[in-house]
Amino acid sequence: MTRTAQIVRTTRETQIELTLALDGRGQADIQTGIGFLDHMLTLLAGHGLFDLTVRAQGDLHIDEHHTAEDTFICLGQALDQALGDRRGIVRTAHSYVPMDEALALVAVDLGGRPYCVFDAQFVTPRLGQLGTDLLFHLFESLAIHGRMNLHARVLYGRNDHHKAEALFKGLARALDGATRLDPRRQDVPSTKGTLTA
Repeated sequence: MTRTAQIVRTTRETQIELTLALDGRGQADIQTGIGFLDHMLTLLAGHGLFDLTVRAQGDLHIDEHHTAEDTFICLGQALDQALGDRRGIVRTAHSYVPMDEALALVAVDLGGRPYCVFDAQFVTPRLGQLGTDLLFHLFESLAIHGRMNLHARVLYGRNDHHKAEALFKGLARALDGATRLDPRRQDVPSTKGTLTA
């Protein structure tokens, strides 16, 4: 079974092409035009051992919002597509990740019910070209379009870059754990027999 997906999204605001392989080697080729976002997506691929390619063009002359949002919509859709019927996956996982003085917890449930809880405070308004107010929205977009329950929390920290990096590494490790195939499981990981709702 090849767990891969390719998503193309074209709107008046953005043009996104994204490919994802869940059973990869952590190879990333990311070009969104938003340097900090490229850095975070590279971390996601590298620490989750996903192969991820992103080509995004958007209305960056206005701001970064649409490009970043649409990239994560596509990432969620790719994750959902690559998982297929989700048969045999572990389904739930969590990860604590430290980054210097910061510590983040991310927990995911790939059970098909989209919900996002994001608990993190940032002092600076921007990390490079990416507004810190967008970070919650990116995680939320991923949760909705990836049909997952996603909880992310920064337990403590001082440096906003370190907080964000811990969150994305935690997301990567949690997704790596939850998307793995369990050889003991032949059906969908649900006692009700379905992950459709």
